[in-house]
Amino acid sequence: MPLRNWVQKFLTHLRGARNYSPHTLRAYGADLDQFRRGLGDLEPATIDRNEVRAYLAQLQARGNLGRNTVLRKVSALRAFFRFLRREGVMDQDPFCALPLPRKAARLPKFLTESEMAELLAQAGPQQPYCRERDRAILELLYSSGLRRSELAALNVGDVDFMSGFVRVMGKGSRERLVPVGNTALSCLREYLRQRGPDSCKGESPLFLNSRGRRLTDAGVAFLLKGWVRRAGWLKLVTPHALRHSFATHLLNSGCDLRSVQEMLGHKSLATTQIYTHVSLARLKEVYGRSHPRAVDGETPS
Repeated sequence: MPLRNWVQKFLTHLRGARNYSPHTLRAYGADLDQFRRGLGDLEPATIDRNEVRAYLAQLQARGNLGRNTVLRKVSALRAFFRFLRREGVMDQDPFCALPLPRKAARLPKFLTESEMAELLAQAGPQQPYCRERDRAILELLYSSGLRRSELAALNVGDVDFMSGFVRVMGKGSRERLVPVGNTALSCLREYLRQRGPDSCKGESPLFLNSRGRRLTDAGVAFLLKGWVRRAGWLKLVTPHALRHSFATHLLNSGCDLRSVQEMLGHKSLATTQIYTHVSLARLKEVYGRSHPRAVDGETPS
C-alpha cells in the first residue's frame, strides 16, 4: 500500500482511537503530506534513516521555520512511524539514533493581575446577550485555566453550580474536574438566565454563537480580540494567555505545582514546570525591590 494510503489510515486511527482534536489532525495531515510529497509515494518499508535525515536537513535549511514548528513536524513523523511498526509495515524505526533539535524554552506570555482586572472591567459588546456570554467566557477561562477548545466543547450539564466544578474533556480524552470561582459562576448564571430554560438543557452547548449553534474555539479567540481592542491595548492577547495567567497567578499566590498540573490537565509535571520560571522571575523582581542590599552599591540608611 502506498504512503498516501497509510497516512490516511494513520489519521483515521488518531481520530477514532486516540480522539485527537481537529486542529491537531489538520497539522499532522499537512506535515505528513509535506513529507510524502518530498519522497514521492514510496512503499513505507523502503524508507530508512537516510531519507529521514535528508528531510530534516531540508527543514533546517529553509530558515523560515521556528524550532518548535520543526519539532511538531518531527513529532508527527515519529508517531506515524510508530504506527507503521505496530501495523507490521516497518521493522526498524528510521529515527533511531538520529540527533534531533531540542525544543526552544519559551516563557509563557501572561497578563498581570491588574491587567486581568482591567480587561474584565470592560463594558463589553453593546448587545446584552453577547456581553453576558463574553463576560462568562472570559471569567471562566481565567477562573479555571481551560483551553479554548475545551471551553467550546462544554455543555450546560458540565457545570456543577452546587459544588463549583466544571467537568472538562481534555487532550487524549482525559476527563478532569476543575474548580470554578464564584465570580465566573455568577456570570454563567446570568448568561444562562438570559438564554432561557428552553435552551439550557444538560446536553445543550454551554456557549452559543449568534446563529444559536455551538461557539467554536476560533469564535472564542475572535470575541477576546474585541475585548482587547475595547481596552485600548495594542498587544496580542490570546485565550491561551488567559490560561497562562491562571497558572502564573495561582503559583505566585502559593498554590503547589501538583495542583496546578491537575487543574491544567497536563499529563507530565515537566510541562507545568515552565510556570515556575515565571514565578521565580516574579520572586526575583519582588526581591530586587524589597531587599536593602539587592542593588549593588546601595546600603540601608
